[in-house]
Amino acid sequence: MEIDLSWPLVADERLRSEVHEVLHAVVAAGGAIGWREPPGRAETDAWLDSVLASPADGALVVARVDGVLRGTATWRRSESEVFEHMAEVRRVTAHPAARGLGLGARLLGAVIEHARAAGLEMLTLGVRGNNHGAIQLYESLGFREWGRLPNVISVGDFRFDDVRMYLPLGHREGVVLHGSAAGGLGSSPARASVGG
Repeated sequence: MEIDLSWPLVADERLRSEVHEVLHAVVAAGGAIGWREPPGRAETDAWLDSVLASPADGALVVARVDGVLRGTATWRRSESEVFEHMAEVRRVTAHPAARGLGLGARLLGAVIEHARAAGLEMLTLGVRGNNHGAIQLYESLGFREWGRLPNVISVGDFRFDDVRMYLPLGHREGVVLHGSAAGGLGSSPARASVGG
């Protein structure tokens, strides 16, 4: 079995069809990648076009198993100026017929290196709280949980936690890490306690 990763820059008919097949199959099998119902071709084409529209702001990596596209992953830079050094990992998928081949780890490892080479300092992602296998995979690659919103992901009458994770990629030289220290741009003094 041969597994190859590539970073397409344009979406030809073959790529559109193969990406649709993977995303549709993943959602049909219960995958938590942003659609409640398996998406139609128009939806997956629009998503693919948005990912490939600006190579400086995001990228798609695909995994082919013996020449057939079986997995996807993307990173997308934040649209806010103050967060432009960060990106979100999205739609890490493996077709149900290709589960157990390690595609998720390969794809995510490639995303991490690609994002680092693009000068990003931080990756974030969200994962459904009951997706324990994915959480373990992300943790094995260095991601750590920074918070969770309880029962906010809606799938019919079911509600699931949104687990938020991050991976620091390093800072460029000269960056000052101010954290939550008092003072600096945008700071305000602590308020006096009421009744005290």
